Amino acid sequence: MSKEKYVRVKKIPEEKTQLVSELAEKMKGKKTVLIASMKGLPASHFNQIKKNFRGKADVKMAKKSIVFRAIDKTEKGALHDLKKIIGADFVLFFSDLDAFELSGMLSDSQSPARAKAGDIAPYDLEIEAGMTDLLPGPAISELGSVGLKVKVTDGKLEIIKGAIIVKEGEVINENVAGVLGKLDIEPMKVGFLPVAAYDAESDQVYMDVKIDKAGVLEELKSLIKKALGFAVNQDYVCAETIGYFISKAGREEKALEKLVGQDKEEVKEEANNEVNSGEKPAEEVKEEVKEETESNADKQEEKDGEN
Repeated sequence: MSKEKYVRVKKIPEEKTQLVSELAEKMKGKKTVLIASMKGLPASHFNQIKKNFRGKADVKMAKKSIVFRAIDKTEKGALHDLKKIIGADFVLFFSDLDAFELSGMLSDSQSPARAKAGDIAPYDLEIEAGMTDLLPGPAISELGSVGLKVKVTDGKLEIIKGAIIVKEGEVINENVAGVLGKLDIEPMKVGFLPVAAYDAESDQVYMDVKIDKAGVLEELKSLIKKALGFAVNQDYVCAETIGYFISKAGREEKALEKLVGQDKEEVKEEANNEVNSGEKPAEEVKEEVKEETESNADKQEEKDGEN
């Protein structure tokens, strides 16, 4: 007689079932589903940012298994790609805003924070020379340990030679974090970090939706400068280049005037040189010819009278 195999089925709690249904409905009804990392985000910041987004986006936290069940329930193809991205310490944003617009708002909501040992430097952290509010003491050796040269001025420490104490992408050690804290430098950003977003209208998942407005602006300025230089080199006239060409024409006009003036001076100098060398001016030669002609005429009249 064969033994029957029994499978114990654990009943899913009602609150979890309701949460799965709620998330699935939001995924179906909203234009954008955005996943953001909340790693290292203090609870106070979380509540404040959530409050700031009220009316613009619904913010939900749930376990990965709950989110996966909700995605399966939507039956949306591309939405399943989010499963590959969802990790630890994440939060979901549901909104009718465009994915990149929502991402930009999240970037704007980030606030500066002090660096901790183990953080990654977001850019080259450079300490410039100048006065500080630090008093002489242990701070002298602490600042010196990261490459800063200091002296005492009017009872306080003055950095006489600045330095880059950690480069972009490097790990911030305890000494560097301590110096940054003493100098009240907050290089880090605290807030939700956009990771990926699903757009319901296009049924696509967009990766790396982080918006760096400052970086994009600097890149745009650089591209504009390059484009302007290219247009000038190609003699392309437009509203942006006309001022340069007018200015260039003015400079060339002045240069030509200067050259013409130099030519006139050279001609005048040559004439003066001829006078100084003993040659008679044209007016003097003309006067001599006139006097000689009149003398010859007088002689001819006297001769005719004698006859």
